[in-house]
Amino acid sequence: MNSIKKHKIKLLIAVILLTAYYFSLPKTLFENPTSTVIESSEGELLGAKIADDGQWRFPQNDSVPFKFKQCIIQFEDAYFYKHPGFNPISIVKAAIQNLKSNSIKRGGSTLTQQVIRLSRKNQKRTYFEKLNEIVFATRLELRYSKEKILALYASNAPFGGNVVGLDVASWRYFGRLPNQLSWAESATLAVLPNAPSLIYPGKNQQKLLVKRNRLLKKLVDEKIIDKLTYNLAIQEELPQKPYKIPQIAPHLLQRVVENHQGKRIKTSIKYSLQNKVNSIVKRHYNELSQNQINNIAVLVLDVKTRKVLAYVGNSPTTKQHHKDVDIINKPRSTGSILKPFLYAAMLDAGDILPNTLVTDIPTQIGSYKPENFNKEFDGAVAASEALYRSLNVPSVRMLQNFGLDRFYHYLKQLNLKDVKYNANHYGLSLILGGAESNLWDLCKSYAGMSSTVNNYDDTQGKYYANEFLEPSYLSDFKPNFGKISTEKTIFDAGSTYLTFEALSKVNRPEGEENWEFFDASNKIAWKTGTSFGFRDAWAIGVTKNYVVGVWVGNADGEGRPGLVGVSAAAPILFNVFNQLPNSTWFEKPFDELIAIPICTKSGYRASELCETKETVFVQQAGLKTAPCPYHIWVHLDKNEQFQINSSCESLKNMVHKSWFVLPSLQEFYFQKKHPYYKKLPNFRTDCLVDNSAKMAFILPEENAKFYITKDFNNKVNGLVFKLIHSNVNASVYWYLNSHFIGETKSIHEIEISPRKGKYTITVVDEFGYEIKQKFEIKD
Repeated sequence: MNSIKKHKIKLLIAVILLTAYYFSLPKTLFENPTSTVIESSEGELLGAKIADDGQWRFPQNDSVPFKFKQCIIQFEDAYFYKHPGFNPISIVKAAIQNLKSNSIKRGGSTLTQQVIRLSRKNQKRTYFEKLNEIVFATRLELRYSKEKILALYASNAPFGGNVVGLDVASWRYFGRLPNQLSWAESATLAVLPNAPSLIYPGKNQQKLLVKRNRLLKKLVDEKIIDKLTYNLAIQEELPQKPYKIPQIAPHLLQRVVENHQGKRIKTSIKYSLQNKVNSIVKRHYNELSQNQINNIAVLVLDVKTRKVLAYVGNSPTTKQHHKDVDIINKPRSTGSILKPFLYAAMLDAGDILPNTLVTDIPTQIGSYKPENFNKEFDGAVAASEALYRSLNVPSVRMLQNFGLDRFYHYLKQLNLKDVKYNANHYGLSLILGGAESNLWDLCKSYAGMSSTVNNYDDTQGKYYANEFLEPSYLSDFKPNFGKISTEKTIFDAGSTYLTFEALSKVNRPEGEENWEFFDASNKIAWKTGTSFGFRDAWAIGVTKNYVVGVWVGNADGEGRPGLVGVSAAAPILFNVFNQLPNSTWFEKPFDELIAIPICTKSGYRASELCETKETVFVQQAGLKTAPCPYHIWVHLDKNEQFQINSSCESLKNMVHKSWFVLPSLQEFYFQKKHPYYKKLPNFRTDCLVDNSAKMAFILPEENAKFYITKDFNNKVNGLVFKLIHSNVNASVYWYLNSHFIGETKSIHEIEISPRKGKYTITVVDEFGYEIKQKFEIKD
């Protein structure tokens, strides 16, 4: 006790000194800005962005390759693993040499001291600063292992120019990873930090060669390498100029910089696949750019892991054509790419069956007049066929029948972030490209649908709550699909499966037409889209394991002839799929499907009047659909040439038969595409009949609005109205607001040139049957 009191000042001083020593070293030695670096899932360098201070300085790497480790220790600090942070013998030798020469010729610094000097920004070399280095070096040795100290040196040593750290130096001077370097290359890099401003590749080559070979001689003398390795190593040439840092996924790098600037990120990208997709995009860009189509984006997702496997944000175009813009997350007009969601929604809600006939006739809804791409009409077409042929008119009419708000609700569940406005803002054009979305969200949605079917089978008939989660480009990403329940996420598995079945029938582009006949063929559900004005071409394909999304167009929105999904985007899609392993087709989700008799001709649930039926698996909700409305019971004469009724024939002379009959306007177009369609026979002339439904307007539709247009000579263009009549020889009489304007026979078309206002067009046939339609002319 007395001893403590006697020496309390000394103890206090000792405690203060020890405390100062303990806290002398900053918690973080290096706070310099670092490059943002992205690697593939295999650890290959995909790209890097220079640090904010203009230096190529990769983030700290705790791994130092064996060859470089041996080289740097033998060159800089042979007793590295033995000293406590400084080497007294080296310091004494250096001091004697410096005193004799009256200048600083030798430093005597250990690697640990050099780490301290680098962290202190290479302060002026004085004896006081040397003392600081020694103190901090011993403290550093207490904090970190030798391997960690070596890694700190390797990551922060200067290698000439604006190259800092072994990782960057290896890429800049040899174009590969540090652990892939030879002994000669490792020795070259080991001698560079000794005088980086004087000696580096391309400058003072002879001095660099002498230093490298001297180090290699020491390695062989120390038996670290053998004589043969030495002889081969000294024959290797020095690098002459720096290589460029690889930029294999530059637009993904942009995206990573936004969230992880200055960090080294291991991504989920497959190195080989990324390179192959880059080559595919470059090849197609070279072709498409001849037509002034300059930009392409491709995204590949793994359905099971929801990881990004390839990410090409743009084509290798020019700055003038916005090569640096990452299009994958940019909003673009969707064209027809949303049609599968409508089809799946209508199946899911029980509004249609897969092959239910939907209407395809000239259509005008208010001022909106959709048209099919080929400008033709089918009259009536199976819903699945309307989808895989991407017919516009049936899609608009399906959306109108389903309800704009109902469909909009499904889109909001898919979380398509660029569908920002309310349903009425888009109107019925929503299904044909009236809205915008981006490649990321669309691929995410298709992946969620694929996963819904996959997981339904894996979980014996259940669903994950978070099936449509965000994909990730991070290697260590683990998807959280949420809890399992019997409640569907958005679309049930049966409706989704049937949607994919329909999409697998889309006609493939040139070169892929006969895919089914090859053993290695890959069944793919895919859809194209083309926006109004030929500004955006889409193609998205999905299998059990992968989703591939392609967008083609011009970043500035310029439309080009030929910028169509099937010819511009689809070939890229299939080129990419050809680089992926083939997937088996989806397992049929039997618990969400039910086999029921379907009317072969109409695709509706078969009624007792349907003469041909087939048993088909449909979604469970399909039981709510109505039975076939197109088969009716008709009464014919004995020769089945005319319809008859009790006004002209007795019951015993009638033949009763089921007949497939479409509404007159649908029938008019349907029979052109289906020559085997049998029109309902006319009534025999001696029968009393109601002639209703013998005439129907093609144009105008009820309450249609037309706008006055003029030609190049400033002459007002006329309007052509059309109708069909079941009797091809019938004459009809046209009236505009009760004023007779003309007569037509066989081909019932008439041109009028009314002024602005509201009108009623009336048509009377020779049998006295009359139909009317209201329309309006606007400026």
